Amino acid sequence: MAIKLSNQRYEEIKRIVVRMFVEYGVSCVPINGFEIAHKMGVKVVPYSAIAASKRWLLIKKSEDGFSLEKDYGQWYIYYNDEKDYGRVNHTMMHEIGHIVLDHSEDSELAEKEVGFFAKYALAPPVLIHKLKLDNPESIAQTFEISYEAACYAYSYYQKWLRFGGRDYTAYECQLLRLFDLAS
Repeated sequence: MAIKLSNQRYEEIKRIVVRMFVEYGVSCVPINGFEIAHKMGVKVVPYSAIAASKRWLLIKKSEDGFSLEKDYGQWYIYYNDEKDYGRVNHTMMHEIGHIVLDHSEDSELAEKEVGFFAKYALAPPVLIHKLKLDNPESIAQTFEISYEAACYAYSYYQKWLRFGGRDYTAYECQLLRLFDLAS
């Protein structure tokens, strides 16, 4: 049986994303995972920086990327720089999610949480709404995410609209103010 997050946990993750944006001064689209990682003090390492003879070990661990903590609390994100920018940026946000949500081990639950974290952080529905984006193509272009990620974002945006999206929550209002879209 697949793990499902509770509505309460989804809401908590959304608030965590907005707090992260406030803390690190994220206030424009596209949302850049590299910029956030830098502001967090996370060391970012492309796979190509590792000797070719050892690179296969990275790819064996993950085709896209992974994070690990070493050196007494110093976080590192390793990412496959042969992937396109949209995929790499998603990987960055995914790994930032592991760090911010304080995941200490791999699990189906952790992956579910960071999958949602990355989706919400890269293209929040309230920003899609305020920017009047009405299809996956415009979402992909505006947020510089892959078309596949944009389809998921658009689907989530449609769900957000159906279930009261225009009644903004406190964190959505905060997000709109941060991005100077509150009016």
